[in-house]
Amino acid sequence: MTHQDEQKRRILWDTHAHLADETFEADVEEVIERARREGVEQIVVVGYTAESSRQAVDLAHRYGLRAAVGLHPNYLNDASGADWDEIVRLVEDQDHVVAIGETGLDAYRDHVPLRTQREWFVRHLELATVHHKPVVVHCRDAGQELIDIFQHTHPLPTLVLHAFGENERVLREALEAGAYISFAGNVTYRNRKFQPLHALVAAVPSERLLVETDSPYLAPEPHRGKRNEPAYVRYTVERLAELRGEPVETICRVVRENARQVFAVDP
Repeated sequence: MTHQDEQKRRILWDTHAHLADETFEADVEEVIERARREGVEQIVVVGYTAESSRQAVDLAHRYGLRAAVGLHPNYLNDASGADWDEIVRLVEDQDHVVAIGETGLDAYRDHVPLRTQREWFVRHLELATVHHKPVVVHCRDAGQELIDIFQHTHPLPTLVLHAFGENERVLREALEAGAYISFAGNVTYRNRKFQPLHALVAAVPSERLLVETDSPYLAPEPHRGKRNEPAYVRYTVERLAELRGEPVETICRVVRENARQVFAVDP
């Protein structure tokens, strides 16, 4: 069977891509077309500042995509009340904005105090609750803090832990909190460092599984070290199928169904 024949049998979703990033400024239309040729049915364009969130919504309008809007924890030192007002305004676009985020917690970098990150994260959670939207969550080396929020925030909106790379306890607590788990290109890396992550892939119930690129970051093998793009989501899907012992078509179907459900996108 040729690659083109295989792609006809697969319908892919990229649930997290930063197409408003400056690295796509010159060729975003070509990037989207390549993704569609690879069978990518839908892309969720994710903002991380007020400006990138505006751009994400604009791309969603122009190319029939979906958007998520929010303020990333590593950019909060530059965030203002006006930026938050813009996020609140953008969420009103019910046809294109399907999630709040990217928001969350990052203890890997020391750009912003965790206390500040937590305050903004809770603000995003509250906004999502009001609008009945899922929240796209960034968590890096802040698993215990994230668990604490799970346990002390009521009601807790639906969460999507994007580019999951935390440990087994965080995975267990996230699943108990009703979260979806999204895997990115790092699951394709063969280094010993990533073996614990590989072991967790099969622990995610099918009904909670999502896939993303996190473009332009985390390019999968065989493109590691280069700019990532939505067309490459197929490599992550193929690796997930290998790690879970399931057909690629099964992973595609499950992810498509889950994405449509969590982001409330009609077939």
